[in-house]
Amino acid sequence: MTCKHVSIPFLIVFSVPLLSQPAYEIPFASSGNLLELTVSNSSTLATSKVTVAAKDVPTWFTISPTSINFDRMAPNEDALASFSFSIEKSAPVNRPQTLTFVISNSQAEQWTKEIRITVNAPEQFELFQNYPNPFNPSTTIAYQLATPGRVNLRIFDMLGREVAMLADEEQPAGYHETSFDASRLSSGIYIYQLTATEDHANRYSFRKKMLLVK
Repeated sequence: MTCKHVSIPFLIVFSVPLLSQPAYEIPFASSGNLLELTVSNSSTLATSKVTVAAKDVPTWFTISPTSINFDRMAPNEDALASFSFSIEKSAPVNRPQTLTFVISNSQAEQWTKEIRITVNAPEQFELFQNYPNPFNPSTTIAYQLATPGRVNLRIFDMLGREVAMLADEEQPAGYHETSFDASRLSSGIYIYQLTATEDHANRYSFRKKMLLVK
């Protein structure tokens, strides 16, 4: 699993604007990533109870720990706040996102550091096994797209007859899932087929079996 090491300097005497900085690229659905914030006390006085805390963390971004404390920082002392994080497969891809960290101390002073990241798209197209399987009467079908394109997702019986159309539309790159309700169908093996066509006409097709048991 590819991971990412992001190291960010931060001076606690002021907040550094981030608008001119590029977004850090993070691998899709990755874990074991490392984000480091260097906190520097550039004043001539010591400061105490310095806290670096993640704020308003997206649901698809899991960070540990959520805050780090430093009991005391001497004048001109640097401290390294290290966070590990993982990216859920549901994260939006190829879209800049902002992570916010709040730095505070015992003197009720507070600074904010914003970090821009972009989650890369999956490296390949993939159709996953439905879950649950066997199922009754509904199941979830998930897949991932390496690039945007037109997606066609259909269900067939073992005689090759189409029994349901779940998607026939343009979709962005990333992870997708949809629910299939087979209440009106009889027990048996069914085939679900995903066809994804890229803008430049490359086409990918996948098929898997699933079992409906009533």
